[in-house]
Amino acid sequence: MITNDLKSKIDSIWNDIYSHGLSNPLKVIEQITYLIFIKGLDDKDIDSERNELILGVEMKRMFPEDKQHCRWSNFKQMSPDKMHENMINEVFPFIRSMSEQGGYAKYLKDILYEFQKPVITDRVIKAIDRLPLKDKDLKGDIYEYCLSQLSTAGKLGQFRTPRHIIEMMVKLSKPKLGDIICDPACGTAGFLVGASDYIQANQADELIKSDSSREMYKNMFYGFDTDPSMLRIAAMNVMMHDISTDNIDYKDSLNSDNPDESKYTLILANPPFKGSLDKESISPSLKKICDTTKTELLFVSLFIRTLDVGGRCACIVPDGVMFGANKAYKDLRQEIIENHKLEAVISMPNGVFNPYTNVSTAIMLFTKTGIGGTDKVWFYDMKAVGVSLDDGHSNVEENNIPDIIARYSDLASETGRTRFDQSFLVPKSEIVKKDYYLSINKYKKIKYEKIEYDHPMDSIRKIKQIEQDIFQGIIELEQMVKMGGGIA
Repeated sequence: MITNDLKSKIDSIWNDIYSHGLSNPLKVIEQITYLIFIKGLDDKDIDSERNELILGVEMKRMFPEDKQHCRWSNFKQMSPDKMHENMINEVFPFIRSMSEQGGYAKYLKDILYEFQKPVITDRVIKAIDRLPLKDKDLKGDIYEYCLSQLSTAGKLGQFRTPRHIIEMMVKLSKPKLGDIICDPACGTAGFLVGASDYIQANQADELIKSDSSREMYKNMFYGFDTDPSMLRIAAMNVMMHDISTDNIDYKDSLNSDNPDESKYTLILANPPFKGSLDKESISPSLKKICDTTKTELLFVSLFIRTLDVGGRCACIVPDGVMFGANKAYKDLRQEIIENHKLEAVISMPNGVFNPYTNVSTAIMLFTKTGIGGTDKVWFYDMKAVGVSLDDGHSNVEENNIPDIIARYSDLASETGRTRFDQSFLVPKSEIVKKDYYLSINKYKKIKYEKIEYDHPMDSIRKIKQIEQDIFQGIIELEQMVKMGGGIA
């Protein structure tokens, strides 16, 4: 767990970078990512050198003899001016040359070193050198903390789902070893990392004891995006959590060139809410499910297509998907309810995704069956998430997340709940009658308390009495002032 002292050190790195002219948080993350990767390469060579001495066997090296000056342990000893020049002219060109080697390195072919002054190069490298990056778990926490700074980046924040929402969705979907997990619009890979943390926490013994389980674990996560910057950050994020980067890749998931079908057993996603696509570029198989150009509908159609039978999905959608009246919206809801098994709709409060959007959203949980299965749908009206719903997102006591997780794990006990409660079950037949609407407001009931008001004439008499009391008080005050000689 990251300590306040460690947070302070990372904040200091950020402040130094900001104060020297690099203010875009995404760029800052990229530069820190590159430097962590470069340090990691040198750490691997140090381990190889140590093993050579112990085992007497020649080990693979990351740095050839003519590139020893590109090793972290060597250039960190240089003067600020020489170190800065070395980073620009030697280290980064060498890292770019590694892009053909695959893994995380494939994302580095276009990287640039963007620190402009020797003083910031010196400060940042020395500060990163003091971070405990050899501790894998702590290294992942450090990187997650760096990623949290994206929430200050305005529109850049769209790439990051709040961690408490990710953790809730992961706990609801219960990933396990053997799952093939995908986020088709992965951003910084928060959902994939959340799923990996859950598996490590719940199947630790199996991962420790079984080589085959560890190998399976490394290769069960898939993430796609169309932004090279996001892919670099996502690849580094999963690498920090001991996940293979081979399945983190560039892909326009909605494009007709995407061949994925019946491949994944779990999809966790918060896809783009806004925008439309050129109809000609959309996969025909998606249009069969829902004939539209709206991305929020197409992504849900993609989830259905790419899930294997029995696969689960937990995804965030804008509320419009729940109640949109035009044919495409209704067709999608009907597809999920009639041909698959819709388990739950969790309505989230406005402000969850502040400061970058105030769109009302919901979480859908369903299983692909191809033969139906929807019986009753569980609705939950989430009102609090453990942090304030303003731009600051400070911690608050009110939090429905533990209640949501507990109730969803025991839906049988929800049968006695009424429509006046915060959560309840709605039979499929009622949803069908209401045109497949999935907005909780269509089904919940509100208790109205009768309030007794005074008769208007009584209110007028009270106001007159208050006015008389004020006037009498002014007269008494005036007499007191006169007696004291305050008025001539």
